[in-house]
Amino acid sequence: MNLRSIPQRLSTSMVIVIGIAGVVAVLVSVLAMSTGMLKSMRGAGREDRAMIMRTGASSEMSSNLGRDAVAIISDAAGVKHDADGKSIFSAETMSLILLKKRDGTEVSVPLRGVGTAAFALRPEIKIVAGRMFEQTLNEVIVGKNAYAQYANLDVGSEITVRSTVWKVVGLFESNGDTHESELMTNNVMLQTAMRRVGSAQVVTVLLQSPDAFNQFKDALTSNPALAVDVRRESEYFQQQSRTVGTVLAIVAYVVGSIMGIGALFGALNTMYSAVSTRAVEIATLRALGFGALPIVTSVLTEAMLLAASGGAIGAFLGWLFFNGHTVSSAAGGSGAGESRIFSLYVSPTLIVTGILVALGIGLIGGLFPAVRAARLPVATALRAV
Repeated sequence: MNLRSIPQRLSTSMVIVIGIAGVVAVLVSVLAMSTGMLKSMRGAGREDRAMIMRTGASSEMSSNLGRDAVAIISDAAGVKHDADGKSIFSAETMSLILLKKRDGTEVSVPLRGVGTAAFALRPEIKIVAGRMFEQTLNEVIVGKNAYAQYANLDVGSEITVRSTVWKVVGLFESNGDTHESELMTNNVMLQTAMRRVGSAQVVTVLLQSPDAFNQFKDALTSNPALAVDVRRESEYFQQQSRTVGTVLAIVAYVVGSIMGIGALFGALNTMYSAVSTRAVEIATLRALGFGALPIVTSVLTEAMLLAASGGAIGAFLGWLFFNGHTVSSAAGGSGAGESRIFSLYVSPTLIVTGILVALGIGLIGGLFPAVRAARLPVATALRAV
């Protein structure tokens, strides 16, 4: 009987559905940024790759390693070798260059200089247009996400960095990870252009197996000629993504909480109105012998059903409009920090989270009106007929 009467109160019931749908859509969309960022960053890490940086360096950009250190690292125990017996490693340099987004905004974009074995080290990187850069020329390849966001990066175009002209010769993809936000070139050519010849910021090595990590780490940290930190690549990218992911999650829950309070009051108002409208009906059911528990269950079922509908609609809208949408982590300008591009990801976990939040609002919003309905004096309500 309770559910059958909903169409008669459709306009007021829609207040709950629309309010909760808005809360869930906003919550899911903001959390999708955090999830997408984490997915992009962590997707670049593998357990059988290790990254070596100067002791105390918090990121690649703040590290520096000399030529001798690079030689020691590449020959350490645990490093995998190719068919020719050469160590599979990449001594790399990172530089931030200014590029214009397609809307004209300037942002700082990472240009990564890599070693000659970089693509044996990272087999997930595939050229999808054009060709690989020549090791002795000022040529770059562009990540798929960077190409989608920034202007003038077509194959054959040229960019100028510190008076050096670089030709774009290829477009690559890397399973959607953070490297797709970058441009890549040969490390020696980048060092020459940046006047950093002889040094690298990070060395990434391919290990013989994930289990070889401890052997490799011990070999480097026990060497008195080195002062380095050794981390699994997966650990490094998890650490880099943790801070940004936490901030975005906090923003999502703060904004969602503010909107949720508004939706909660809307639910309370609507359910109190529904109880008031159905006072005679509820009193009649009480007179027929229905106890307080069935009445409370009836009102709560209505509130939860409306909340679940709003949650499902909000989660669907969040998935429809935001899942897969590409965004940039930098607002623009040379001081904005490096720009990382990632796709929003509305995961099944986020959808479930949004619906649970909706049910929580429905539960609280329906509980007090349900208790009021159960306590409604039968005689008072029937006298109102």
